[in-house]
This record gives sequence, C-alpha cells and structure tokens, in this order.
Amino acid sequence: MKFKRLIPVILCLISFQPMFAQKALVVTNKDFASLIGSWQGTLTYLDYTSNKPFVMPADVQITQVDKTEMYTFANTYPQEPKANENDTIRFSQDRRLINNQLIKSRRKLSDGSLELMTEYLATDGNDNKPAIIRHTYTIGKQVYINRKDVQFALHGDWIKRSEYAYKRKKSDGKL
Repeated sequence: MKFKRLIPVILCLISFQPMFAQKALVVTNKDFASLIGSWQGTLTYLDYTSNKPFVMPADVQITQVDKTEMYTFANTYPQEPKANENDTIRFSQDRRLINNQLIKSRRKLSDGSLELMTEYLATDGNDNKPAIIRHTYTIGKQVYINRKDVQFALHGDWIKRSEYAYKRKKSDGKL
C-alpha cells in the first residue's frame, strides 16, 4: 500500500529531472496568435471501455482575451451539440507553463510549424491510475493539432488518448 503512495513522487522526480539541466523553454503570444480564427476538423479519442478510437467532427473558434496571455477555444461538435464547450489556454507569467503544465519541448518542424510539448502528473483512465499526461501542440498557418498522450505509472508505453486535428476554414480570410 505504501508503494502506491510513492508512485506519484517517483514519477515527479523522473518527469521533472531534465528541467534542471536545460535552458528554460517559453511560449509567447506570437506562438498562439496565429491560431486566432475558425478551424474545422476532427476529434479522435480512445474509448477506454472498448479500447478503440472514436472519431467525430469538431470545429473551434479561437480568440485572444483582450491583450492578455489567454486564448479561448470555443469547441463545437456538429453531431453532438450537447458536448460543445469553451476552454481557455493561459500562460504563466514567466511563460514556462501552459495551463500550469511545464513546457518540456519547443521546436520548429520542417514545414515551418511550431511544436510545443508539455507534461504533468495526473490520473487517467476508467480507474483513475497515476499517469504522466503529455500535450503536444502543433501550430501551423493552416494546421492546428492538439494531442494528448498518457503514460501510466509502471508502464513504459505512451497511449494516444485524444487528438484534435484542424485545418483553417477557408472563409477565415487568413489564407
């Protein structure tokens, strides 16, 4: 029983150890400002009960809150309007965190897109097991992807939990 209490501590030490050895990675308003507008795509998520992916249409309208380090994501699901919701992304004052999640990686991809990766400790799954949660944001001029991966304690494999994959709507005027 005591071992179960140590799992989050061990995960924390393993997860955050590299941050002491590298230069601080930061996010800027410029990184997310290119997302402002209307996007259309899909949400794919892993149904833990059936262990199969489920895909459904998804749209998002992204706006910046005044001139702050906050962005709202008005998520709509054409086939499931009851699931529509608003999310907010916030940067920490030192810009090292996105929604209180440490930025672990920041890199430019060969197509010019920016990839930001965050990690944090939480629980996931039907039985709320301790896990490391990784969010990967891929931000391009015409493509936006927000992927969530999960690594359960004592298991080395990452599981793709969900992925929002969007293309900019043509009527958005930002082509």
